[in-house]
Amino acid sequence: MKTAGVILAGGIGQRVGAGIPKQLIRVAGRPLLAYPIDTFAASPRLDEVIVVMASGHLEAAEELCAPHGIRVIEGGETRTASTLKAMDVLSDASDDTRVLFHDAARAFVTHPVIDRCLDALETHESVAVALPVTDTVVSVADGQVAAMPPRSSLARFQTPQGFHLGTLRRAYTRALADPTFIATDDCGVVHHYLPDVPITIVEGDESLLKITTPLDLILAEHLATPPPP
Repeated sequence: MKTAGVILAGGIGQRVGAGIPKQLIRVAGRPLLAYPIDTFAASPRLDEVIVVMASGHLEAAEELCAPHGIRVIEGGETRTASTLKAMDVLSDASDDTRVLFHDAARAFVTHPVIDRCLDALETHESVAVALPVTDTVVSVADGQVAAMPPRSSLARFQTPQGFHLGTLRRAYTRALADPTFIATDDCGVVHHYLPDVPITIVEGDESLLKITTPLDLILAEHLATPPPP
């Protein structure tokens, strides 16, 4: 049974305001993209790793991937388009192939998180990484609080998200036939278009923050810098 990891680095990250794709910003002396590449490449449970890189920046990704023999492909204009390009690369893989899709913006993915995803895929078709919500989250309508769901019923999604490839293929076949289709992640596609397929939650990690703003870069520098001896 084949397992594959896909690192989605096709975005630009305009909110960081760096003038280059945020996955190429140097943190602790290395491009952010180097961190998830190294972690995925070192996992003994992944047979193949694919990096989907922003258009115009493939050479930078290829330089980081070359020591590991990892394939780099050009991303699409949206996250969904990048996912579909990765699925095209895996077009010859069987439906029981296990695939993890990981956002490069979550640079500090860990081996335990990867392992929890792959363990869950032994018995489940779709897996999400999440942590409990600590803030109070409210639903807002017309500038007023409309609802206050209990925190115990809420979770914060992270990545990777894992699937049996056949399940994701079925979900996207239905999604692409829907003219109103809009998605922000792959679990959302499965949830909407394959409502009978449960999405199993495994525990995430606080270090898996999504690097989006300049403040996140400060936190990333701290996470990437080893403690003094």
